[in-house]
Amino acid sequence: MAKEGWALDGVAFFEGELVPLAHAKVSIATHAFNYGTGCFEGIRAYWNADERQLYLLKADAHYRRMLRSAHILTIQIPYSVEELVQWTLELLRANHFESDVYIRPLAYKADPAIKVSLGGLRDAFSMFALPMGDYVPVQGLRVQVSSWRRLSDNMIPSRAKVTGAYINAALASEQAHRDGYDEAIMLADDGHVSEASSSNLFLVRQGTLVTTPVTADILEGVTRQLVLELAQANHIPVEIRPIDRTELYTADELFLCGTGVQLAAITEVDHRVVGTGGTGRITGELQSQYFQAVRGQLDAFREWVIPVY
Repeated sequence: MAKEGWALDGVAFFEGELVPLAHAKVSIATHAFNYGTGCFEGIRAYWNADERQLYLLKADAHYRRMLRSAHILTIQIPYSVEELVQWTLELLRANHFESDVYIRPLAYKADPAIKVSLGGLRDAFSMFALPMGDYVPVQGLRVQVSSWRRLSDNMIPSRAKVTGAYINAALASEQAHRDGYDEAIMLADDGHVSEASSSNLFLVRQGTLVTTPVTADILEGVTRQLVLELAQANHIPVEIRPIDRTELYTADELFLCGTGVQLAAITEVDHRVVGTGGTGRITGELQSQYFQAVRGQLDAFREWVIPVY
């Protein structure tokens, strides 16, 4: 997790330049603060202590998704994917990180305005980064199926990382924590499994990897795509299809994936043990390869990462 006091230190990208993070401020009258009219990304960079190198993970894929999110919200980001990646590298270098890092780019409606609208408002782009290890434990997660339903794409776009939409995730996550669980799995309006509160979901049944389709009101996860690439490289059969709630109870293995959670094994759902109660074989294999690949340790997946220094 983030270290306490991180927000007072370091360098941010704000109003087109690198500035002290403590100086990167917006007014409480800012439209995005009042109405949630913004979108964001979460990007990881991983420290390889042996090489003393920081590796930026799939920044191009994240920024392509961010441009799509911004397009949905009619936000203009004045940079190309390549320029956004370069600014991210500059930001990381300016902060001299020697640890695993989380990067948060934001695009938002920046005018001070009391106006329920997306038009006629100034757009802005900012970015900061902070040291971050494991967001949740990567082994032994206990989860519940939430009573909060996942937002439908026709309500707030699921495939866009809209800032205001994350109250949906926060309500589900908070309910799970209050009930003694680590995380929540959310159902779509049709009652099928969607995803976790802020990560995608995979299950394993009889040696086949199964995940929900992009039409199940999920975020089209970058890490989800990396898991599918790992599965293909390891000749693991994959099904992308609707998942019933009770399949969670009968799965041989379950895990979450996302930039924050990384690959995290689930061992209990609604007080029901998953499989043998430990990290399953396929989950463990994918997890091991993922954590090697993101630190530049697997030649087959070196295209995933960019060395920062």
